[in-house]
Amino acid sequence: MFYRLAADAVLVIHLLFILFALFGGLLLLWRGWLIALHLPTAIWATVVGFLGWVCPLTPLENQLRAASGEQGYDGGFIEHYLLPLIYPANLTLNMQLFFGITALSINLAIYSLVLYLRSRQKGKP
Repeated sequence: MFYRLAADAVLVIHLLFILFALFGGLLLLWRGWLIALHLPTAIWATVVGFLGWVCPLTPLENQLRAASGEQGYDGGFIEHYLLPLIYPANLTLNMQLFFGITALSINLAIYSLVLYLRSRQKGKP
């Protein structure tokens, strides 16, 4: 039971990490210091996509699932709804490159927006 809960927790953390990597730049409008956390995260997500690397959270989750005796992901809510988002079926290098380009594009757009809005704020009296 513990290993299954730990695997589910890793899966949720993985999803939150991905969401933060893609959209966390928007938090810079709220707290600028978050760039110290977001920029390395965004770079990591982009590099993982471009180079086809495996995130260390993936093998950790798989080890925990194996330790819990699970063979697949046909379980509850987390497996049914979150797994396809994080681990698409038949993941190919081209798909990973697409994910890398997507991560880079989203973050370039968000950082451009943040810089634009911040420059407008500085120009106001």
